[in-house]
Amino acid sequence: MPFPYRLGCDPTADPAAVVRGDRYRITVLTDGLLRLEYADDGVFEDRASTFAVHRRLPVPDFRVLESGGHLEIVTSRFRLTYDRGRFSTSGLSVAVRGGITAYHSVWRFGQEPPNLGGTARTLDNTDGPIPLEPGVISRAGVAVIDDSSSFVFDDEGWVAADSIDRTDLYVFAYGHDYTAALRALYAVSGPVPVVPRFALGNWWSRHHRYTTESYLALMTRFRQQGIPFSVSVVDMDWHLTDVDPAHGSGWTGYTWNRELFPDPEKLLDWLHDNGLRVTLNVHPADGVRAFEEAYPAMAAALGRDPADGEPIAFDVTDREFLAAYFEVLHRGLERDGVDFWWLDWQSGPYSRVAGIDPLWMLNHFHYLDNARDGRRALTFSRYAGPGSHRYPVGFSGDTVISWASLAFQPHFTATASNIGYGWWSHDIGGHFFGTRDDELAVRWVQFGAFSPILRLHSAKNPFITKEPWSFPAHVEQVMTAFLRLRHRLVPYLHTMNHRAAADGLPLVLPMYYRSPGADEAYQVPNQYQFGTELVVAAITEPADRRTGLGRVKAWLPEGTWVDVFTDLVYDGGRTIHLHRDLTGIPVLAPAGAIVVLDGAAVPGNAPVHPGHLELLVVAGADGAFELIEDDGTTTGDPARTRIGFHQDDGTLVVEPVRGAAGVVPAARRWTVTFPALLAGDPVATADGVPVPAQVTRDGTRTSITVDDVPVIATLRVEIGAGPRLGRNDVAGRLFTLLDRAQIEYRTKTLVLEAATGPGPVALRLSRLQALDLDRELAGAVGEILLARADDVPL
Repeated sequence: MPFPYRLGCDPTADPAAVVRGDRYRITVLTDGLLRLEYADDGVFEDRASTFAVHRRLPVPDFRVLESGGHLEIVTSRFRLTYDRGRFSTSGLSVAVRGGITAYHSVWRFGQEPPNLGGTARTLDNTDGPIPLEPGVISRAGVAVIDDSSSFVFDDEGWVAADSIDRTDLYVFAYGHDYTAALRALYAVSGPVPVVPRFALGNWWSRHHRYTTESYLALMTRFRQQGIPFSVSVVDMDWHLTDVDPAHGSGWTGYTWNRELFPDPEKLLDWLHDNGLRVTLNVHPADGVRAFEEAYPAMAAALGRDPADGEPIAFDVTDREFLAAYFEVLHRGLERDGVDFWWLDWQSGPYSRVAGIDPLWMLNHFHYLDNARDGRRALTFSRYAGPGSHRYPVGFSGDTVISWASLAFQPHFTATASNIGYGWWSHDIGGHFFGTRDDELAVRWVQFGAFSPILRLHSAKNPFITKEPWSFPAHVEQVMTAFLRLRHRLVPYLHTMNHRAAADGLPLVLPMYYRSPGADEAYQVPNQYQFGTELVVAAITEPADRRTGLGRVKAWLPEGTWVDVFTDLVYDGGRTIHLHRDLTGIPVLAPAGAIVVLDGAAVPGNAPVHPGHLELLVVAGADGAFELIEDDGTTTGDPARTRIGFHQDDGTLVVEPVRGAAGVVPAARRWTVTFPALLAGDPVATADGVPVPAQVTRDGTRTSITVDDVPVIATLRVEIGAGPRLGRNDVAGRLFTLLDRAQIEYRTKTLVLEAATGPGPVALRLSRLQALDLDRELAGAVGEILLARADDVPL
């Protein structure tokens, strides 16, 4: 019967894009992307590979020049020079055009150009940085993806490894236009799909021997304490693990442990009824043994006698086995209520066919299987190489619980975008080993709230817990606040989810995408762009004992920036150390930013389209945002709501919903919050008619709430022409910092007097310098004093 899983692809390039000789073929895929092939037999590969699935792209403008036996191909972005012989360092080169003049901007065959890095297969057992595979961007302007060893897909969707070890290179010559390079990657390798909305909420996971009663009690307590989760991850103890040694280990299993879960379907129904989606952990490497409930049906499907009890080996290169693997082993469990699978493949890159990686096969076919019936697909597995972005979400593996592990994860997550991999999920809080450290646990959750996927997880150890109530009260309070905030962020996150798929820009991007020419943008590994409106600087080192503040190095591009947690206003155009207590991390928005949040202070589990939305609007510049909401299918049209802020007249406008208005509530409550701004008397109208507005001023910010606005109406909130962000309360903030500092009282007084005394900032800094303060205290004081050039103490 026909193979049911087909990859949508168009792998044969337009002949007009091809320059070919007897043994070489050069394809100009885009104005900055080349495919270079060499084959002694003159036979070239036109099937889709694991990396390249769309080679039939619009033919770019290019020129072919011939002189002295050499071939040159020239576009607006590069010049290729080739001697028509076997590819060699002296005979084949690509020079980047467009302003990059460094020596390394010329790539020669056989060289590894300097690269900004991509990602890695896993972080298993890591305790700090690890080497990264290459991405498609480089400060030298050229990067290379070697597709020579990839297996391919035939016209029926099946795989072959008969052209392994061919010479097949993709050269990205985009200079410092990193965004264009990334979009070229998606053009040839396929776009990143939209992940289901529920994946953007909190995931609960723990390797623990739960029972139905203990699991339901846990989820009930989360709900009672207002801690939302959208995904329930059940680790391997869901299935039989204590098996007869004659069968091997208990890592692989497909049979519910009914001593722990006597009625699995009822359990899964309860979880669904309470707004949770469910994934189960599977380690498929040991195949199907005779003790499994599904063994007789599996044997019958493969034409074997179940009476002989022989194990059925896991062989993902066998079509019949793969079909039965889904139809027999997984389909029944899905009917019980399993929504998607955690593929915990830990058995290496080798299969029964040389060159075919089982992890690739599992990711590819599980994703296609989960996509049946028009639904948004999801799988959860390790990274298998370039092209893996097509199968989100990524499981980064089992990391050591340490500050070194946390410190690497912001950089690792952002840099993965250089190979298009935008949906990493880490074990938030770390997996195993290490030492209990409550501060570390909080900082990890704070980073998790501003990472692609927030999934709490820990190893099978009764002392390693992630439930907030297992920590001291002040830690519990902060962790709970950030878990709630994650669900409040879902409207913003889901819009960025659509942007990633449509525009080729992942949620998390390194700062150098914003300013490729700024050296400072490459020197802040803990800092990254979080969607279009926010910049995050994760704190990944312990707080200073005397000030009680964690510190992170950040680079603020030109402009005005507001920390959306503290309302502290900064002038940009500089590198700065930011200091925060345990209650928060720096999350900065530029003037004109609009961030859409769920308006509920305590959101529920299922991240549905809210009836109440809050807009964080940073005054000081015009801004625009388009909120995207959908019905959760791949076929339905989304609902789009344009939101704009006009600085000159101080007006926020929410336009009528466009598209599938039936996806969202018919009317909504809107709260518009202006951080760092105390507005006078705001006025709200719906379709030009004045409507009641509740105005609240909370220290440094103003919120305006309007009820029951039809989504087909135009909402306008006016706060007055040319609104200006408020001055920082330098004296008040310094007093708070010094009040809690564990230092001598005399020093507190001297610092406050020096920092808030008469004279310009330079004079006050001179007074502070004379006090010989330690670095941490001096840095924290200086941050507040120098946040804005025009600040004076009040």
